[in-house]
Formats: sequence, structure tokens, C-alpha cells
Amino acid sequence: MSPKLLPVALCAGLLYAALPAGVTVDTGQAAFTDYRRQQPGNVRKITVADLPKPYATDAVDNGPHLVPRPADAWPKAPPGFSVTEYASGLVNPRLVRAAPNGDLFVVESEPGRIRVLRGVDAHGHAEKMEIYATGLAQPFGLAFYPLGPNPSYLYVANTDSVVRFPYRNGDLQAAGKPEIVIASIPGGGRLRGGGHWTRDLAFSNDGSRLFISVGSHSNVDDTDNSPAEFHRADILVAKPDGSGVEVYAWGIRNAVGIAVHPRTGVLWASVNERDNLGDNLVPDYITHIEPGGFYGWPWFYMGGRWDPRHQGKHPELQSKVLTPDVLLQPHNASLEMTFYEGTQFPAEYRGDVFASEHGSWNKAVRTGYEVIRVPLVNGRASGEYEDFVTGFITATGDVWGRPVGVAVAKDGALIVTDDGSNTVWRIAYGKQ
Repeated sequence: MSPKLLPVALCAGLLYAALPAGVTVDTGQAAFTDYRRQQPGNVRKITVADLPKPYATDAVDNGPHLVPRPADAWPKAPPGFSVTEYASGLVNPRLVRAAPNGDLFVVESEPGRIRVLRGVDAHGHAEKMEIYATGLAQPFGLAFYPLGPNPSYLYVANTDSVVRFPYRNGDLQAAGKPEIVIASIPGGGRLRGGGHWTRDLAFSNDGSRLFISVGSHSNVDDTDNSPAEFHRADILVAKPDGSGVEVYAWGIRNAVGIAVHPRTGVLWASVNERDNLGDNLVPDYITHIEPGGFYGWPWFYMGGRWDPRHQGKHPELQSKVLTPDVLLQPHNASLEMTFYEGTQFPAEYRGDVFASEHGSWNKAVRTGYEVIRVPLVNGRASGEYEDFVTGFITATGDVWGRPVGVAVAKDGALIVTDDGSNTVWRIAYGKQ
């Protein structure tokens, strides 16, 4: 069994993690790490007390040097798990979602299309791969509606709109043209160090609300003076027909991935934070989202800490800034997240978060480029996270893989898209 967090005990309203013998949690300065110390089973916890002052180190430009996957390179998972190449030869595979019948829908954002992957053969490969729809505008988020075994629609988030296709279980091609649900949401903004174009979607468990994540247009522009930031750096909410759009939570620089907890009904987000304050600022994070909650961007971070570029602005908001549940490595680029509700993995994984970390571009030594696990107990996190799938960086620091999407297949395997090697990986437990 791999090292992992066991259920925690409740004491005076706080969560305390109980760890198996021999497993330690890196805390304090040891919790800040890079790819050289990322291994499946490693656990760490970053707190706000561990954060350095702004500009403790210089900001750097250290984007990934992408190389073809070396012959001896392969993703690494904890003992007992196997990793197979489920599908290859895709073009910019990004978010992945599982349909109720088990088909896997993969967004290829650059070509503006959606593929369907079906089945798994004796070697762990997809049995069938079809193009479901084309002609989309930088698509990313997907959501089936209504929830349950027989959805009628597949919702798609373009960068600047939300559309939906009529859908029945088993469709391998769209049955009709897309219907516009929301004609205009803030779109585009492909800038280095900011300018976020991805939009994710999630429905509330009762099907009454559609959540839409919208990243900021900039790294840290003052929204008071930037019309481009209107209805950005937030999570919007609307009715399923697209009416009644309003802000659900704000001050969230870029919630690339959002998901609703299947049992508690609480919305969660996987968030990219700001750049250029140093190697270890500001942590990316995964957190539950409070309705109406303010998470600080651009004036504050990690509670009421002023960003020095906006020192003294909006003091009336300082006490309102919420601190996220789980602080990740700064510059990890945390993307899609999902809750594990399968039965293939050991029981202690049930209900936990898995998230893809696309990898840093502005840290002196690379971090991210992995899939992480966030243990939850009764839908709550206590701050730790675990390296789950690593190995996408060579010993010399070259990058061959970049995890983006993560979903749970009908058989309980974990599916991970990788837009560095244009591959879809399948992580299974036991003999598969």
C-alpha cells in the first residue's frame, strides 16, 4: 500500500490527520519543493505562516523546454497502480469528462473540437476514438445535463460563450448544431503570465444552477481601472437556460477547474494564483467556494496579505478575504480537478480530490508537471496534498508531459490528459 493520509479525527472542530507509521508530512520550508523531490506518496502541507515576504527571490522566466518522451520515460504512480497509454496522437488534449454511459469526452482546445474515447482493450488502450464536434472557439469546459444516467444535453464552454448539443447516451457525433445558452461571457486573453482563456462548467447537484469559471485578463491589474476585468477573476452562476447570470464568488484569479462535491453539493475550485512576487509566492490552491466569497485578487492574497503592487488599496476588503483550504506549490498551474467516486482504488481514496498540475513557467527550478491527490474527510480538507503521478520531467529538467485534465472512468480508473505528449493516460489499481 502506498503512503497516504488516513481518516482524520475531529477535535474541537478542527481536523487532525492521522498518518500511518513511517509516513511524514513535509511542513514549513520543507513543504516548498520542485520536481526533483516529487515522488508518488510524498505528502506536504503549506500554511500561510510558511509564506515568504514578496520579492524574497527574483521573478524568473523559466518556461518548459518540451522534448519528445524519452524511451525510458513513463509516468510514475504509487505501488499497486499501473499507468498505460490509453490514447495517443491527439492535438492539444485538455479537459476530459466522463459521460454517464462511460464514454470519455476529451476537448482539443487548439483545433476547436471534441473527441469521444470509448472502451478499454486488454492492453489498456481505447477501443474506439471518434470526433464528436468541430468548429468550436477554444473550448474547454464540458458538462452533461441533467445529472443522472440519461442526460439530454452536453454543455460546452467556449472561451467567450456557452453552448449545448442535444445528447443521448452513446452518441459518438453531435446529433445537431450547438444551441447558444449564453451568447457572451468575457473571452480570450492569451497573454504570458495572465490573460486566461479557459472556461469550465459544473452543475449544482439539484440541476438548478450552472457554474462558469472565468479567469482574469491580466496577472494583477487593478480592476478599478481595467474594463477588461469586468465579470472576470470569478465564478459566475446562471440558470441552465443561461438566464440570470451573476457573480457567485470573486477575487479568484483563475479557477481553471471547478467541480461540485457529489455528496455535500459544495462547489470546489482549482486555482492559478498570480506571478512575479518570487519563487514561493503566491501558492496555487484548491478550495471549497463560499457563495459570495472574496478570495483577494488582485489586491490581497492568502487572507488579508496586501499585494505590494496594490499596497493600501481597498482596506475595507482586507478582513473579508478568505483563505483557501489547500495551498499548493506556487506556480504549479493547477488545472482540472475531480472527486474520486469510483470503487477500483482502495477505499481510502473514495471522495478525495485529484487534480492535474500543468507545471511552472516562472520558478527557478520547475515544479508541478504531476497529478496530485487531496485527501478529504466528510468533504473537508485539512491542508495536506500528496504527489500521485509524477515523472513528466527528465533528470536534466526537460519536460515531456504536461497533465491538464483528470476524470474517473466508469470502471474506476483515473484518466489524465497530457498536452505535452498529446496523450491520454489511464491509471488503474491492481491487475487490470
